[in-house]
Amino acid sequence: MSSLTQPASAFRQPAADGYSLGGFQWRHAQPDPQRPLVIINAATSVRCRYYSRFADYLFAQGFDVLTYDYRGIGESRPASLRGFSASWSDWGRLDFEAMLQRAAEQFAGQPVDVVGHSFGGWAVGLAPSAERVRRVVMVGAQFAYWRDYAAQQRWQLFGKWHVLMPLLTRVYGYFPGKRLGWLEDTPAGVVDDWSTRTPRFEHRPSGRSLASLPFAQVRAATLAISLTDDPFGTVAATERLLGYLTHAERLHLRVAPGDISVDEIGHFAFFHDRFREALWPIALRWLGQGQLGAEVPGQIIS
Repeated sequence: MSSLTQPASAFRQPAADGYSLGGFQWRHAQPDPQRPLVIINAATSVRCRYYSRFADYLFAQGFDVLTYDYRGIGESRPASLRGFSASWSDWGRLDFEAMLQRAAEQFAGQPVDVVGHSFGGWAVGLAPSAERVRRVVMVGAQFAYWRDYAAQQRWQLFGKWHVLMPLLTRVYGYFPGKRLGWLEDTPAGVVDDWSTRTPRFEHRPSGRSLASLPFAQVRAATLAISLTDDPFGTVAATERLLGYLTHAERLHLRVAPGDISVDEIGHFAFFHDRFREALWPIALRWLGQGQLGAEVPGQIIS
Protein backbone atom coordinates (compact mmCIF):
# COMPACT_ATOMS: atom_id res chain seq x y z
CA MET A 1 0.00 0.00 0.00
CA SER A 2 1.23 3.48 -0.82
CA SER A 3 2.33 5.57 2.15
CA LEU A 4 -0.21 8.14 3.24
CA THR A 5 0.34 11.63 4.60
CA GLN A 6 -2.70 11.41 6.86
CA PRO A 7 -4.70 8.36 8.03
CA ALA A 8 -8.46 8.05 7.77
CA SER A 9 -10.46 9.59 10.61
CA ALA A 10 -13.94 8.68 11.79
CA PHE A 11 -16.77 11.18 11.59
CA ARG A 12 -20.48 11.51 12.36
CA GLN A 13 -22.85 13.35 10.03
CA PRO A 14 -26.53 14.04 10.65
CA ALA A 15 -29.00 13.47 7.84
CA ALA A 16 -31.84 15.92 7.21
CA ASP A 17 -34.14 13.91 9.50
CA GLY A 18 -31.55 14.00 12.28
CA TYR A 19 -30.32 10.42 11.96
CA SER A 20 -26.61 10.18 12.75
CA LEU A 21 -24.49 8.47 10.10
CA GLY A 22 -21.00 7.14 10.68
CA GLY A 23 -18.12 7.09 8.24
CA PHE A 24 -14.45 7.75 7.57
CA GLN A 25 -12.62 10.47 5.71
CA TRP A 26 -9.23 10.68 4.09
CA ARG A 27 -8.29 14.37 3.94
CA HIS A 28 -5.03 15.99 2.95
CA ALA A 29 -3.47 18.32 5.50
CA GLN A 30 -3.37 21.30 3.15
CA PRO A 31 -6.75 22.41 1.73
CA ASP A 32 -6.98 22.90 -2.02
CA PRO A 33 -10.18 24.06 -3.78
CA GLN A 34 -8.98 22.30 -6.95
CA ARG A 35 -8.65 18.92 -5.23
CA PRO A 36 -11.62 16.62 -5.96
CA LEU A 37 -13.50 14.94 -3.14
CA VAL A 38 -14.65 11.38 -3.87
CA ILE A 39 -17.66 9.98 -2.00
CA ILE A 40 -17.87 6.18 -2.08
CA ASN A 41 -21.41 4.77 -2.02
CA ALA A 42 -21.43 1.16 -0.83
CA ALA A 43 -23.41 -1.76 -2.18
CA THR A 44 -26.51 -2.87 -0.31
CA SER A 45 -25.60 -4.15 3.15
CA VAL A 46 -21.85 -3.93 2.60
CA ARG A 47 -19.95 -2.02 5.27
CA CYS A 48 -18.00 1.02 4.17
CA ARG A 49 -14.81 -0.49 5.62
CA TYR A 50 -14.86 -2.87 2.64
CA TYR A 51 -13.76 0.03 0.43
CA SER A 52 -10.94 1.29 2.65
CA ARG A 53 -8.05 0.08 0.49
CA PHE A 54 -9.62 1.63 -2.59
CA ALA A 55 -10.13 4.86 -0.64
CA ASP A 56 -6.46 4.73 0.42
CA TYR A 57 -5.51 4.35 -3.23
CA LEU A 58 -7.52 7.38 -4.32
CA PHE A 59 -6.15 9.42 -1.43
CA ALA A 60 -2.57 8.53 -2.39
CA GLN A 61 -3.39 9.70 -5.93
CA GLY A 62 -4.36 13.16 -4.69
CA PHE A 63 -8.08 12.95 -3.85
CA ASP A 64 -9.86 13.57 -0.59
CA VAL A 65 -12.24 10.66 0.11
CA LEU A 66 -15.35 9.95 2.21
CA THR A 67 -16.77 6.51 2.96
CA TYR A 68 -19.88 6.03 5.08
CA ASP A 69 -22.49 3.48 6.08
CA TYR A 70 -26.16 3.83 5.23
CA ARG A 71 -28.58 3.89 8.16
CA GLY A 72 -28.95 0.42 9.63
CA ILE A 73 -25.50 -0.77 8.49
CA GLY A 74 -22.06 -0.82 10.13
CA GLU A 75 -21.09 2.51 11.68
CA SER A 76 -24.70 3.70 11.23
CA ARG A 77 -26.46 0.73 12.81
CA PRO A 78 -28.92 1.31 15.68
CA ALA A 79 -29.10 -0.85 18.80
CA SER A 80 -31.81 -2.99 17.19
CA LEU A 81 -32.94 -3.45 13.59
CA ARG A 82 -36.27 -4.98 14.55
CA GLY A 83 -38.86 -2.36 13.63
CA PHE A 84 -36.17 0.02 12.35
CA SER A 85 -37.38 2.15 9.45
CA ALA A 86 -35.05 2.46 6.45
CA SER A 87 -35.43 1.98 2.71
CA TRP A 88 -33.38 2.24 -0.44
CA SER A 89 -34.88 5.67 -1.04
CA ASP A 90 -33.83 6.76 2.46
CA TRP A 91 -30.29 5.62 1.71
CA GLY A 92 -30.18 7.88 -1.33
CA ARG A 93 -32.36 10.90 -0.56
CA LEU A 94 -31.26 11.19 3.08
CA ASP A 95 -27.95 9.38 3.61
CA PHE A 96 -26.08 10.06 0.38
CA GLU A 97 -27.60 13.54 0.46
CA ALA A 98 -26.06 14.00 3.92
CA MET A 99 -22.64 13.28 2.43
CA LEU A 100 -23.25 15.88 -0.27
CA GLN A 101 -24.14 18.35 2.47
CA ARG A 102 -20.96 17.43 4.34
CA ALA A 103 -19.02 18.01 1.14
CA ALA A 104 -20.54 21.48 0.82
CA GLU A 105 -19.79 22.33 4.45
CA GLN A 106 -16.43 20.67 5.10
CA PHE A 107 -14.93 20.63 1.58
CA ALA A 108 -16.39 23.87 0.30
CA GLY A 109 -15.62 24.67 -3.33
CA GLN A 110 -14.00 21.32 -4.12
CA PRO A 111 -15.31 19.27 -7.06
CA VAL A 112 -17.40 16.33 -5.88
CA ASP A 113 -17.11 12.92 -7.56
CA VAL A 114 -18.76 9.62 -6.65
CA VAL A 115 -17.85 5.96 -6.86
CA GLY A 116 -20.99 3.84 -6.55
CA HIS A 117 -20.93 0.06 -6.14
CA SER A 118 -24.10 -1.89 -6.99
CA PHE A 119 -27.00 -0.01 -5.31
CA GLY A 120 -24.49 2.76 -4.55
CA GLY A 121 -24.56 3.74 -8.22
CA TRP A 122 -28.34 4.00 -8.15
CA ALA A 123 -28.24 6.07 -4.95
CA VAL A 124 -26.59 8.93 -6.85
CA GLY A 125 -29.84 9.72 -8.62
CA LEU A 126 -31.96 9.70 -5.46
CA ALA A 127 -30.25 12.66 -3.75
CA PRO A 128 -31.91 16.08 -4.09
CA SER A 129 -28.47 17.68 -4.56
CA ALA A 130 -27.36 15.24 -7.26
CA GLU A 131 -26.62 18.09 -9.66
CA ARG A 132 -23.56 18.94 -7.54
CA VAL A 133 -21.76 15.76 -8.62
CA ARG A 134 -19.14 16.28 -11.32
CA ARG A 135 -18.14 12.71 -12.25
CA VAL A 136 -19.38 9.24 -11.36
CA VAL A 137 -17.88 5.77 -11.63
CA MET A 138 -20.40 2.98 -11.17
CA VAL A 139 -19.37 -0.66 -10.70
CA GLY A 140 -21.98 -3.41 -11.08
CA ALA A 141 -24.66 -0.76 -10.62
CA GLN A 142 -28.33 -1.79 -10.77
CA PHE A 143 -31.43 -2.04 -8.58
CA ALA A 144 -32.06 -5.80 -8.60
CA TYR A 145 -34.72 -6.48 -11.19
CA TRP A 146 -34.72 -10.26 -11.20
CA ARG A 147 -35.23 -10.74 -14.94
CA ASP A 148 -31.97 -8.87 -15.53
CA TYR A 149 -29.92 -11.40 -13.56
CA ALA A 150 -27.57 -13.61 -15.57
CA ALA A 151 -29.63 -16.39 -17.17
CA GLN A 152 -27.53 -19.25 -15.76
CA GLN A 153 -28.06 -18.09 -12.16
CA ARG A 154 -31.37 -16.28 -12.41
CA TRP A 155 -33.59 -18.78 -10.63
CA GLN A 156 -31.07 -19.46 -7.90
CA LEU A 157 -30.74 -15.74 -7.21
CA PHE A 158 -34.50 -15.28 -7.44
CA GLY A 159 -35.06 -17.92 -4.77
CA LYS A 160 -32.36 -16.49 -2.50
CA TRP A 161 -33.10 -12.78 -2.71
CA HIS A 162 -36.75 -12.57 -3.77
CA VAL A 163 -38.24 -15.51 -1.86
CA LEU A 164 -36.07 -16.59 1.07
CA MET A 165 -34.80 -13.12 2.06
CA PRO A 166 -38.28 -11.54 2.42
CA LEU A 167 -39.60 -14.65 4.22
CA LEU A 168 -36.80 -14.51 6.81
CA THR A 169 -37.34 -10.78 7.16
CA ARG A 170 -40.98 -11.33 8.10
CA VAL A 171 -39.89 -13.80 10.78
CA TYR A 172 -37.12 -11.69 12.34
CA GLY A 173 -38.33 -8.15 11.60
CA TYR A 174 -35.12 -7.56 9.61
CA PHE A 175 -32.96 -9.73 7.37
CA PRO A 176 -30.38 -11.62 9.51
CA GLY A 177 -27.83 -11.70 6.73
CA LYS A 178 -24.76 -11.68 8.91
CA ARG A 179 -25.49 -14.96 10.67
CA LEU A 180 -26.14 -16.56 7.26
CA GLY A 181 -22.95 -15.16 5.77
CA TRP A 182 -25.06 -13.17 3.29
CA LEU A 183 -23.81 -9.60 3.69
CA GLU A 184 -24.74 -7.51 6.74
CA ASP A 185 -28.05 -7.57 8.60
CA THR A 186 -30.50 -5.48 6.60
CA PRO A 187 -33.52 -3.30 7.52
CA ALA A 188 -36.92 -4.65 6.46
CA GLY A 189 -37.72 -1.63 4.28
CA VAL A 190 -34.58 -2.19 2.21
CA VAL A 191 -35.55 -5.85 1.79
CA ASP A 192 -38.98 -4.77 0.55
CA ASP A 193 -37.40 -2.55 -2.10
CA TRP A 194 -34.85 -5.17 -3.14
CA SER A 195 -37.24 -8.10 -3.39
CA THR A 196 -40.14 -6.37 -5.17
CA ARG A 197 -40.40 -7.86 -8.66
CA THR A 198 -40.94 -4.81 -10.82
CA PRO A 199 -38.63 -3.40 -13.52
CA ARG A 200 -39.28 0.22 -12.51
CA PHE A 201 -37.84 1.65 -9.30
CA GLU A 202 -40.68 4.13 -8.95
CA HIS A 203 -42.96 1.10 -8.51
CA ARG A 204 -40.89 -0.24 -5.60
CA PRO A 205 -42.35 0.38 -2.11
CA SER A 206 -40.18 3.38 -1.24
CA GLY A 207 -39.95 4.58 -4.83
CA ARG A 208 -43.70 5.16 -4.89
CA SER A 209 -43.31 7.81 -2.20
CA LEU A 210 -41.11 9.96 -4.44
CA ALA A 211 -43.26 12.38 -6.40
CA SER A 212 -40.50 12.64 -8.97
CA LEU A 213 -37.11 10.95 -8.97
CA PRO A 214 -34.17 13.40 -8.99
CA PHE A 215 -32.38 11.48 -11.76
CA ALA A 216 -33.00 14.19 -14.34
CA GLN A 217 -30.84 16.49 -12.19
CA VAL A 218 -27.78 14.27 -12.60
CA ARG A 219 -25.47 15.83 -15.17
CA ALA A 220 -22.28 14.13 -14.06
CA ALA A 221 -19.99 12.47 -16.59
CA THR A 222 -20.85 8.86 -15.75
CA LEU A 223 -18.82 5.72 -16.40
CA ALA A 224 -20.66 2.47 -15.71
CA ILE A 225 -18.32 -0.52 -15.44
CA SER A 226 -19.95 -3.93 -15.68
CA LEU A 227 -18.20 -7.29 -15.43
CA THR A 228 -19.14 -10.20 -17.64
CA ASP A 229 -19.11 -12.68 -14.73
CA ASP A 230 -21.24 -10.47 -12.45
CA PRO A 231 -24.69 -12.10 -12.29
CA PHE A 232 -26.29 -8.88 -11.00
CA GLY A 233 -24.58 -6.23 -13.14
CA THR A 234 -25.55 -7.60 -16.54
CA VAL A 235 -25.80 -5.48 -19.66
CA ALA A 236 -29.59 -5.34 -19.27
CA ALA A 237 -29.37 -4.30 -15.60
CA THR A 238 -26.74 -1.64 -16.24
CA GLU A 239 -28.56 -0.19 -19.22
CA ARG A 240 -31.81 -0.13 -17.22
CA LEU A 241 -30.14 2.11 -14.63
CA LEU A 242 -28.44 4.31 -17.22
CA GLY A 243 -31.79 4.83 -18.89
CA TYR A 244 -32.83 6.96 -15.91
CA LEU A 245 -29.87 9.33 -16.36
CA THR A 246 -31.45 11.24 -19.21
CA HIS A 247 -29.33 14.40 -18.83
CA ALA A 248 -25.96 12.85 -18.01
CA GLU A 249 -23.08 11.96 -20.27
CA ARG A 250 -23.05 8.14 -20.05
CA LEU A 251 -20.50 5.51 -21.02
CA HIS A 252 -20.85 1.78 -20.38
CA LEU A 253 -17.63 -0.26 -20.26
CA ARG A 254 -17.98 -4.04 -20.22
CA VAL A 255 -14.94 -5.90 -18.84
CA ALA A 256 -14.34 -9.66 -18.95
CA PRO A 257 -11.91 -11.41 -16.56
CA GLY A 258 -9.92 -12.56 -19.58
CA ASP A 259 -9.35 -8.94 -20.57
CA ILE A 260 -7.03 -8.62 -17.58
CA SER A 261 -5.81 -12.25 -17.60
CA VAL A 262 -7.69 -13.47 -14.51
CA ASP A 263 -10.28 -16.21 -14.05
CA GLU A 264 -12.95 -14.21 -12.22
CA ILE A 265 -13.94 -10.79 -10.92
CA GLY A 266 -17.65 -11.05 -10.15
CA HIS A 267 -19.84 -8.56 -8.34
CA PHE A 268 -17.51 -7.64 -5.46
CA ALA A 269 -13.85 -8.13 -6.36
CA PHE A 270 -13.31 -4.90 -8.33
CA PHE A 271 -12.50 -3.25 -4.98
CA HIS A 272 -10.05 -5.95 -3.87
CA ASP A 273 -6.46 -4.77 -3.61
CA ARG A 274 -5.28 -7.39 -6.11
CA PHE A 275 -6.87 -5.30 -8.88
CA ARG A 276 -4.94 -2.16 -7.94
CA GLU A 277 -2.93 -2.30 -11.16
CA ALA A 278 -5.44 -3.88 -13.56
CA LEU A 279 -8.77 -2.19 -12.75
CA TRP A 280 -8.38 0.69 -10.34
CA PRO A 281 -6.60 2.94 -12.90
CA ILE A 282 -9.79 2.86 -15.02
CA ALA A 283 -11.70 4.57 -12.22
CA LEU A 284 -8.76 6.84 -11.39
CA ARG A 285 -8.48 8.21 -14.92
CA TRP A 286 -12.22 8.80 -15.21
CA LEU A 287 -12.35 10.63 -11.88
CA GLY A 288 -9.26 12.65 -12.68
CA GLN A 289 -9.82 13.41 -16.35
CA GLY A 290 -13.33 12.31 -17.29
CA GLN A 291 -12.08 9.91 -19.95
CA LEU A 292 -10.83 6.38 -20.54
CA GLY A 293 -7.25 5.54 -21.27
CA ALA A 294 -6.12 4.49 -24.75
CA GLU A 295 -5.49 0.91 -23.66
CA VAL A 296 -8.41 0.39 -21.32
CA PRO A 297 -9.48 -3.27 -21.04
CA GLY A 298 -12.95 -4.29 -22.11
CA GLN A 299 -15.53 -3.19 -24.64
CA ILE A 300 -17.59 -0.01 -24.81
CA ILE A 301 -21.27 -1.05 -24.92
CA SER A 302 -22.89 2.37 -25.14
